[in-house]
Amino acid sequence: MPEQRDALTELVQQHVGIGKRWSTRDFSEIAVDPDSGWSPSKSLVGKIIAGNGYTITPPLVSALAAGLGLPREVVAAAAHFQVIGYAESELAGGAPAILIHRLDASLADAPKSRAVAERWDEEG
Repeated sequence: MPEQRDALTELVQQHVGIGKRWSTRDFSEIAVDPDSGWSPSKSLVGKIIAGNGYTITPPLVSALAAGLGLPREVVAAAAHFQVIGYAESELAGGAPAILIHRLDASLADAPKSRAVAERWDEEG
């Protein structure tokens, strides 16, 4: 059974909100999909950081990647993790492993993710 977590939400929550790097308003202004020019509204960004339900779309993934200054494939891995999940073997390399490392997956409720993060720390 695939391991799942709200990785895209967590990724945005790390940087956006009260006391964080960006306010919802500031982030909605810099998070722009480079292909379409689409940007999430302040209210959508607020829903994301509140952990409320929202629809994940390709333009949203691209806009969040641009706003966070992360490679699109890492943000797409977060979206995949949130919607579909990953099998343990898929978390061992590439964008999913980078994402796990980025989220500091040392939470007690994610032992497989923690093991991957610990291995990355040892290799780093």
